[in-house]
Amino acid sequence: MLCSRYNPASTRLLATTSTETTTSLAKYPTAIAQRLPDPEAQHSPHRLREFELNGRVYVVTGGAQGLGLTLAEALVEAGGKVYCLDIQKEPTAPFYETQGRVADRFEGTLSYRHVDVQNAEQVDSVIAEIAAEHSRLDGLIAAAGIQYVKPALEYPPDRIQHMMNTNFGGVFLSAVSCARQMIKYKSPGAMVLVGSMSGLNANKGFTSSVYNASKAAVIQLGRNLAMEWGKVIDTGGGKRAIRVNVLCPGNIITPMVLKNFEDDPGLRKIWEENNVSCTDYHKLKSETRHTIANTLLSGQMLGRISEMKEYRGRGALGADGSDHKPIGGRTVPVRTA
Repeated sequence: MLCSRYNPASTRLLATTSTETTTSLAKYPTAIAQRLPDPEAQHSPHRLREFELNGRVYVVTGGAQGLGLTLAEALVEAGGKVYCLDIQKEPTAPFYETQGRVADRFEGTLSYRHVDVQNAEQVDSVIAEIAAEHSRLDGLIAAAGIQYVKPALEYPPDRIQHMMNTNFGGVFLSAVSCARQMIKYKSPGAMVLVGSMSGLNANKGFTSSVYNASKAAVIQLGRNLAMEWGKVIDTGGGKRAIRVNVLCPGNIITPMVLKNFEDDPGLRKIWEENNVSCTDYHKLKSETRHTIANTLLSGQMLGRISEMKEYRGRGALGADGSDHKPIGGRTVPVRTA
């Protein structure tokens, strides 16, 4: 059995979200922290034991960097054999960094394949090859997407088709291709389609009507695929499901969003000011609280902009096709309190 002793000098992070909190816990670890093993000192072959994805095979589109790569890493830590698909012909530096970090530490593996999710033939070929190598396919995280910020009155018509073909068409093609292989190899499983709070409401100060519409389409696609594939796999002992859920992050720091902040230096301030903390919320007038409550319920964050690592659990849980996990057809807006 692998174990580790508590090290009083250890500087561990336990559910922290700020530099101030991190520094405080490093100096004065809580009573609970003092009794837990240091996770960085352990060399267990996998983490996230509650998800147990050992031996399962997953495809993650948009996995070269950003949220897709972050979710892929969580699947690897849980034991999954993960294939990141992306339009870049060669893996990115962040991919190599992540691959090196998980190598030999966990039972899962992280691999890369060049794919343009708009190309149905290419998507089918690569996914079929992956499934054939393992004689199974257990799930998909569809995170590939692009963004183009422009007021609706100035939006170039050719950009509309490109946006929809990537953000909606790419998700559709990836999901259908994976489903074909899961049915072929009789592998019940699960899919997580990455939507956005932008598919549920408009982003204040952010002119991205076509992007928002593409994410709304992903949300509706998830509902329909969950309905169609609820009993699609015949295992011989009855019909089994391919569960489909949609993950809708709120304001989140990704490479794409950082580019938005560079292009519009005032945007981050607008988002942070509208992400009202619970403490400040109760100090406001009742009519203002009512307006903000409606905004928060539609998917806004609480108090700050989230980080990609905060979505790891949602991604791994959604990709686990076990019967005891949540049912499909759910839209999961993620907020940070």
